[in-house]
Amino acid sequence: MTRPFAEQRAVALERLQKVLARAGVASRREAEQWILDGRVQVNGRTVTKLGTKVDPEADRVTVDGLRVGGEEPKLHFMLHKPRGYITALSDPRGRPHVGQLLPRVKARVYPVGRLDYDAEGLLLLTNDGELAHRLMHPRHRVPKTYLVKVRGIPEERDLERLRRGVRLEDGRTLPCEVAVAGSTGQHAWLEVTVYEGRYHLLKRMGLAVGHPVSKLKRVSFAGLRLGTLKPGACRPLTPGEVAQLKKAATRATAPPTTQPAAPQRSQPARSRAQLATPTIQRPRAPTASKSSVPTGSRSSPSGPFPSSSVDRQEKRRLSGDRGIG
Repeated sequence: MTRPFAEQRAVALERLQKVLARAGVASRREAEQWILDGRVQVNGRTVTKLGTKVDPEADRVTVDGLRVGGEEPKLHFMLHKPRGYITALSDPRGRPHVGQLLPRVKARVYPVGRLDYDAEGLLLLTNDGELAHRLMHPRHRVPKTYLVKVRGIPEERDLERLRRGVRLEDGRTLPCEVAVAGSTGQHAWLEVTVYEGRYHLLKRMGLAVGHPVSKLKRVSFAGLRLGTLKPGACRPLTPGEVAQLKKAATRATAPPTTQPAAPQRSQPARSRAQLATPTIQRPRAPTASKSSVPTGSRSSPSGPFPSSSVDRQEKRRLSGDRGIG
């Protein structure tokens, strides 16, 4: 008798929605809704109960008839997302989405990360859930480069603030790379490479330095360049490009260190002889009347201390000096 699920042997079972989410086909909440809608099958049987556990290595899981994981070939695409499209494969509100721009393939591919509705540029899509997870994980700090149009012409101090990191409501940004790519009247184009992903990150960074972002275009992801790919066009990645993504997803890239050096205190110039021999100032004796001198102390022109005592103090200070501190 063919077992419906993996309960018949002792294996490490996982919740069905977790298996779908880890495969990169949907978020866990979306996967739960798919299960409730009857779109998910396990070993040919439709599952509608949340919490159902399966063996991801032995059970055959499908969504709308398409295999999740298993022996399905891995596909990788680069899309030039136009402005005015949402980064999703469908939209209940009827807005244009990137799923309408993909070629017809047997496997179901999903975006790696997101681009805002009003942003454009390089968007990766794949059915390799493990690779997508690694590319998006903050631990690997995969570099992403954008052309950013901002209002006004930023001064060097503003650019340096961005490079060092600015404080946002959800924490300080990581150091990044910023260069001026050009300017047009009252606007400037910046090339910015960031090593993290946050909600509206670049837009909030621009506001933090007083230069709101008016246009945004991603031109590079993990070293892959958008090149001459036209808006709305999509192409498969080459084996070399896939290998480059996997390499970027398995190493941690350190962001640039842009902390400025500590300012040095200005000191007056000293001659070589002065540097060799420290200047020692004799303690100035207080001007006191005879009544202020303690009874029994031996007075001298230098104060209540004998001159021999002062000389001994100076010799001790000279013998203990080991250089300019």
